[in-house]
Amino acid sequence: MMNVMKLDKHLAYLNGLFTLLFVGVLFIGSAEVFIMAYTVVFIIVVVRTLMTPGRRKTRRHLVLAYTAILIVQITMLNNVLYSEAEVVDIPSFIFRRILGLILLCLPMLVSRYVAKVEYTHYYLPSVKETATVGISQLLNTTNNIKRTAEIINESKKKLCLDNLKILAHDMTRHDSFRYVNSDSLSEEYFKKARESFNDPNIYIVISHSGSPASEFISVFTRKQYNHASISFDKKLETTISYNGGERVYPPGLNMEMLEFFRKSPDSKIMVYSLSCTAEQKQQMLDRIAKINKEGSAYNILGLFIHKRKRKPNIMFCSQFVYNMLEDVGLSYFKRSDNKISPTDLVELDYYRKLKFELEITFG
Repeated sequence: MMNVMKLDKHLAYLNGLFTLLFVGVLFIGSAEVFIMAYTVVFIIVVVRTLMTPGRRKTRRHLVLAYTAILIVQITMLNNVLYSEAEVVDIPSFIFRRILGLILLCLPMLVSRYVAKVEYTHYYLPSVKETATVGISQLLNTTNNIKRTAEIINESKKKLCLDNLKILAHDMTRHDSFRYVNSDSLSEEYFKKARESFNDPNIYIVISHSGSPASEFISVFTRKQYNHASISFDKKLETTISYNGGERVYPPGLNMEMLEFFRKSPDSKIMVYSLSCTAEQKQQMLDRIAKINKEGSAYNILGLFIHKRKRKPNIMFCSQFVYNMLEDVGLSYFKRSDNKISPTDLVELDYYRKLKFELEITFG
């Protein structure tokens, strides 16, 4: 098998070529050009990671690390390189371009370092070894290439310029270290939730909204449903979760209306019920009221690199749903809450505690 140093040599030429091309355009480029450059390099390093054999956990962590780097790049682009206070003097112009190039090279440097330290072989054979490659190995290589091509084509659609610009702008509203949301829930919400206590179920909602954030996450999870919520009633009038606040409220614990999930023609939600007593609903509502009063924030950092929350009320959506169930004794599987994905809430229901209620499509 080809040694990783040979692979790294070939990829270094490719990375160098892209770097030279971008050096030429970045010195006269706009914010859109920067974003395109960051995205192309991101795709290169992710494809390299997916095509290189090794421990699955290592590859997964690398993809998450590259995602975090892309978020940092776009955030720096909006807050430093191209802030609202545009500076036109030559020193600032040069500084911004140099910083942009440093950020551009960051994921490639990480990729090169990890390749030398972690990987020892690559599944594509050298010319000398081709004669000994079996049919099964060739088929495996072909399938990997096809799968990678599919990932690239899908990623190009979901990581389009418009989506990345929206995500970059929205990142400035988040904070994974302090509470930015409080008292977003009205007394009317708590009144409706109490009125549902005669319903013997709590409702778990997983959704595919088609929002830029949902599309971005789906590139890496390879899942259609990337948001989870909880509702006290079947009509979903008391749906609640951790979200971005729809630019009305700060990111954190917020109520969700059905319109919240309608972001694209293929938006849909799946609703499941779980048996629940009135006492358990009251305990959950008390916990929600406590979070609403103390404050909350959406754990955007933990979403991508699975870091534990710094404060108890900093969570992402599936983390919130799991903790609500766990707190009142309704959890039906065990997993670290910082590793819960929305689809886990359904797929890990080995004891069939959930009952499928309905699917709602918005097309």
